Amino acid sequence: MNTLKTTAPDWHARAKTLRPVDRALIDGTLRTAAGGETFDCTSPIDGRRLAQVASCGAADVDLAVAGARAAFERGDWANQPPAQRKRVLLRFADGIEAATEELALLETLDMGKPIRDSLAVDVPSTARCLRWYAEAIDKVYDEVAPTGQESLALVTREPMGVVGAIVPWNFPMIMAAWKIGPVLAAGNSIVLKPSEKSPLSAIRLGQIALEAGIPPGVFQVVPGLGHTAGAALAAHMDVDCIAFTGSTATGKAVMQAAAQSNLKRVSLECGGKSPNIVLADYPDLERVARASAYAIFFNQGEMCSAGSRLLVHESIRDALLEQVARVAREMPPGDPLDPATTLGALVDEAQTLRVLDYIDAGRHEGAHLAMGGRRVRTDSGGCYVEPTVFDGVRQQMRIAREEIFGPVLSVLTFRETDEALRIANDVSYGLAAAIWTRDLRTAHRTARALRAGVVYVNCYDADDITVPFGGYRQSGFGRDKSLHALEKYTELKTTWIDLS
Repeated sequence: MNTLKTTAPDWHARAKTLRPVDRALIDGTLRTAAGGETFDCTSPIDGRRLAQVASCGAADVDLAVAGARAAFERGDWANQPPAQRKRVLLRFADGIEAATEELALLETLDMGKPIRDSLAVDVPSTARCLRWYAEAIDKVYDEVAPTGQESLALVTREPMGVVGAIVPWNFPMIMAAWKIGPVLAAGNSIVLKPSEKSPLSAIRLGQIALEAGIPPGVFQVVPGLGHTAGAALAAHMDVDCIAFTGSTATGKAVMQAAAQSNLKRVSLECGGKSPNIVLADYPDLERVARASAYAIFFNQGEMCSAGSRLLVHESIRDALLEQVARVAREMPPGDPLDPATTLGALVDEAQTLRVLDYIDAGRHEGAHLAMGGRRVRTDSGGCYVEPTVFDGVRQQMRIAREEIFGPVLSVLTFRETDEALRIANDVSYGLAAAIWTRDLRTAHRTARALRAGVVYVNCYDADDITVPFGGYRQSGFGRDKSLHALEKYTELKTTWIDLS
C-alpha cells in the first residue's frame, strides 16, 4: 500500500531561490521608474538585500492615475454588472490562495514576521477579505425615498472614480486588501502605494489581480518613498479619494495635501495607544495574561491596535504580572523562517532604534524594567528586540502616551474603575480598548465610556471582516472592513423624477 509522505517546506532554501518582482505595475505592464531610480529592499531577518525596487515619483504617479482614470471612464470595470465583478474578485481570492506559500514567504522576508503567521493569518485574511466583498457587492441595494405619489426619488450609490491607497508595512497584504476589496467591489480604479519597507507582496497582488481578470489600469501599483510617490498621490488633482493607513503624523500630512489640492475625500486609520483594563473581579488571570501578552507581542508589537497599556487593579497586579512574564518568556525572538518562531524581527534598523530609544526613555523617566529591554540575535545581522515589560509606569511618561510600535508593554495600576477610565482616555488616540470583568453592567458602562472605535470585552484583538475597524480622535476617521467601508468609496446620488 502506497503512503503519501508530506514534508514541511524548507523556507531558507526557498528564500534563496525566490526572485521578487521589483517594478511598478501600470496599465497591466511591469515598468521601471520613469527616472530609473530604485531603492534597496532589505530583509530585517538578516540584512540581506531582497531586491532593488522601482522608486516611483510624481511622473510615475501621473502615469498610473491617468491609466486608472482612463479605465474608469471607459467603464472597463465600473460598468461591469456587480455579479461579473463578483466572479472576477472571487478568482482573485482563489489566485491568492493558490500562491499562499509564495506570498507568505515574501511577507516574512520583507517585514520580518514569523512564517507561521504569514501562512496562518496574513494570506488567508487577505483572500477572505476579497472574497467577502465579492460576495457582498451584488447584495447591496439602493433606495427609493418616501416622497409621495407625485414624485419618485431614487438614492443610488455610484463608484467615486480613482482611489489612491497608501498602506503600511506591518500587515502589507491585509491592510492592502482592506482597501482593495471595497474599492474594486464598488467599481472604482485603485492606485496602490505600498510602504517602501514592505513593497513586494503588493506588486505580486497586482499581478494576481490581472491574471484573475481585473482589466489593465484598474489596479495600479506604484512602489516608492513616502515623500515622493506617497506625497504625489495624496496631492494629485485627479484622484477622487485617498485612503491611508499609517502613523498619525503622516496622516495629518495626507489630509493637508488632500485639502490643498482638489479637496479629495480622505479616510485615515492612524496610530493607537490602546488600554487593556483588567478589573479585580475577573476570575481567570491566566486567560487574561495570555491575551494581554499576545495583544502587545504578536507581530512584534507592530500593530496600531496593540494593547500597549495594561491597566491592572492594584489588588491583582503582582499575580497578573507574574503570569504575563511567564507567557512572554515563551516568546523569545527567533528566526522568522522557522515555523516554531512566534516573535520575529522588527521591520528595519530605523524601527529597531526607535523602539530601543523608547526603552531608554522608560528607564530614564523612572519606570521599572520588569523584563526584557535588550536587542538580541545580533549575530544574525537582523533586527530583534526582546519582549519588554515596564512596571510602575505613570501616565505622564512617554512610554504611556506615545505609540512605540514594538514589543513594549507599559503596566499601570488603579484602585477604582472610574480612575481606570480616566487613565484610558487620557491620550490623543482612540483606536482600540479592552475591559475584563465578570459584571455585565460594568462591561456595558465602561465600553460606552471608553473613547475608542473598537472595544473588546473579556478578550483582545477579536476580529472578523463583518465588523468595522477604525478610531476616534487622532487615530483617524472612516472605517475599514464590513459594509461600512463601501461608504468611503462610493458617492450618493439622488435622482428626483417628477411624476405629476
